[in-house]
Parts: sequence; structure tokens; C-alpha cells
Amino acid sequence: MEIIPAIDLLNGKCVRLNQGNYNEVTKFNSDPVEQAQNWESQGAKRLHLVDLDGAKTGEPINDLTIKEIKKSISIPIQLGGGIRNIDRAKELFEIGIDRIILGTIAIENPELVKILSREYPKRIAVGIDAKEGMVATRGWLRQSKITSLELAKKLNDLELAAIISTDISTDGTLKGPNVKALKEIAEVSINPVIASGGIGSIADLISLTDVKNEGIEGIIVGRALYDGSVDLKEAQLTLKNLTIQDSFNNKDKFLA
Repeated sequence: MEIIPAIDLLNGKCVRLNQGNYNEVTKFNSDPVEQAQNWESQGAKRLHLVDLDGAKTGEPINDLTIKEIKKSISIPIQLGGGIRNIDRAKELFEIGIDRIILGTIAIENPELVKILSREYPKRIAVGIDAKEGMVATRGWLRQSKITSLELAKKLNDLELAAIISTDISTDGTLKGPNVKALKEIAEVSINPVIASGGIGSIADLISLTDVKNEGIEGIIVGRALYDGSVDLKEAQLTLKNLTIQDSFNNKDKFLA
């Protein structure tokens, strides 16, 4: 599984929200470009970038910063927040964003998701952000009437890069991921799943290796990396060693 560091942009700063609450903001770095370079230097293979202003208002307030980040690093970037029409999606691809993440429009305009996934196969991810099983939209400020599992099933007809499954109740809390919810999403989805929310320790990362065979291909980590609860290099090495050990165990079973 791939560990993907997160940078959340709010007013041009690198921040984290507690459970998606815009009133509970922690600023970690006033220079998100520097932070992106830092994650790449530590071995990150992909960057998860969220435009919180865009998610809330739909306006591309952070585009200058996004362009500067793209120019400053060589690893792929997946970006979400406020992408609600074709023109905005194309604009971001032209900047050089590798994947775009659609959230709100997956509920409000599912036909647009179909169009974009056909035009950009394997470059569209859908963020399923849920609280108590119900999908939230508009930067988590509104709650829909569809469950995360229902939405995941509806997306099975599309050729997506991934579904990014976020449990809002654990996001930013460092209290551990909702493994049960992730497993349920992975079981009903034919698209790869990226886990997000709640990672607070190496042990939390290890807990997700139990469900990697269900289709969990990546883990987004935010606050735990910023406050030092998780060291990126150590975490990557731990998961690599677990993968190697798992391969040996499977080989032994096969030979037996």
C-alpha cells in the first residue's frame, strides 16, 4: 500500500481541519510549496492536495499556490476541492495535475462524473466522505440522503483511478481509521480504494494491511505526519517489510 501525504490548502496556507470543521483549523505551514518539496524529499510517491476554499465556495482561490506546487515537485498530484464542471477539470489537467478528485458532483451531477471518467479514464477519483455512513458534500457542510455503500456501488460502472473513502468522524482525530467502514466500501467497489481519516500511528497503518487484499491500495496521512506521530520514511519501510513478509508467507503456503 502507498502512503500519500496530504496538504490541505486554506487561504494559501497548509492546514488541517478537525473532522472537517472550518472553525477548528490548525495551521502547520505557511508555505505549502516548501511542504510539498519536503514530502517528496522524504520519499513520497504521490501528493494528496485539497483546496478547502474550493470545496467550500467552488471558487479557485488557491490556483496560484497549486501551480507553484506542481512546478516545484516531480511526483504525481491528486487534487480535490470545488471541481464541479468540465471546464474546471480540464483546467486542472492542463496545469499538470495527474488525478482530480470529484466529491460533491458525484451526488449533485452524477452524469458529469460519467462524462469525465470516459474522457479521462483512470484519472478521475471520487471522494466518498461519510459520517455515520451517510455521504457529506460541499466541503462536508451538507449531508446527503445516500449511503457511502450505495454510492460506491453506483460507481462500479465507471473506470475510475480510485475511490477515496474518508470517515469524517475520525478525520484529523489521530484515533485510528474506521477499518470496518473501509472494508465494507472495498468489498462492494470494483474500483481501487484509498483510505483516509484517523491515522495517528504506525500501528494504525499496520491495521489496514489486514484489508489490503480487499482492494485498499493507498492510505492518505495528514495530521499524524505534521505533528510527528508518524514518520513518513519509517512508515514506508514498515509497510514495505510487511509486504515482503506477506509474500514469503504466501510462497510458503503455496509450496506446502
